[in-house]
Amino acid sequence: MTFITEIKTFAALGSGVIGSGWVARALAHGLDVVAWDPAPGAEQALRKRIANAWPALKKQGLAPGASQQRLKFVDTIEECVRDADFIQESAPERLDLKLDLHAKVSAAAKPDAIIGSSTSGLLPSEFYESATHPERCVVGHPFNPVYLLPLVEIVGGNRTAPEAIEAAKTIYTALGMRPLHVRKEVPGFIADRLLEALWREALHLVNDGVASTGEIDDAIRFGAGLRWSFMGTFLTYTLAGGDAGMRHFMAQFGPALQLPWTYLPAPELTDKLIDDVVEGTSEQLGDHSIAALERYRDDTLLAVLEAVKTSKAKHGMAFGD
Repeated sequence: MTFITEIKTFAALGSGVIGSGWVARALAHGLDVVAWDPAPGAEQALRKRIANAWPALKKQGLAPGASQQRLKFVDTIEECVRDADFIQESAPERLDLKLDLHAKVSAAAKPDAIIGSSTSGLLPSEFYESATHPERCVVGHPFNPVYLLPLVEIVGGNRTAPEAIEAAKTIYTALGMRPLHVRKEVPGFIADRLLEALWREALHLVNDGVASTGEIDDAIRFGAGLRWSFMGTFLTYTLAGGDAGMRHFMAQFGPALQLPWTYLPAPELTDKLIDDVVEGTSEQLGDHSIAALERYRDDTLLAVLEAVKTSKAKHGMAFGD
């Protein structure tokens, strides 16, 4: 079974925050992009988001021929996907919507074009159920901002061909991404399950009056978050075990896992909790616009990525290690 892996035309269905991130990444890699979104004003909003992201992409380095002018916005699903070598769907997280959308997308697409979905939690076996040639259908779950963060989780459904997983890995790698094949079709995949656990505990801390949203963010960005950006969790804890490594760490700190430190179930989203979270984050935003903070985030991410890359090279390690 053979699928297209060298792509010239990238189709993007949905142009919100995630969809526009895909468009920006594809354009920056010198591809032609065809986009579709039925929302009023979608094309103008998409081009505005691309323009806001472009300075960071230029700083990161554009591929030969990369241009915002290579984006074409069309009126129908069929026109969007008909000539595409690869298709990425980023529609809202509704099973009924994705079922209908992928029935139409897959019927109009080339039979050997890989179709990826940006879903963060829906299972591919469910929303690809009515797809034509479902063996080429995968989840390609990215992280915001898609045009800078390299991780993409690839998940196959019960009818996805192993060759499609490999083809998706090749395509995403060519787009400058770090593919992570999720071995089992599980809700939330890998990264979002970890993030949800942290998010639930953060909401409990706000709800119980332990800390403000800003203080909780400080606890991450001045502490564990710095280590996570280049070392992750397991390797960090291995070092915490000293020369004896992870076995000593598990023996020393493992019993604490039985202590009632965490809640795990999410707190009830009362009006007060929602207000506290909104007020806290509004205070954090201050007078900055979302677009301004996106540019700050992008510049800082570039600096972090470059710092990690430089440090790894100094220690004889590849960036992807």
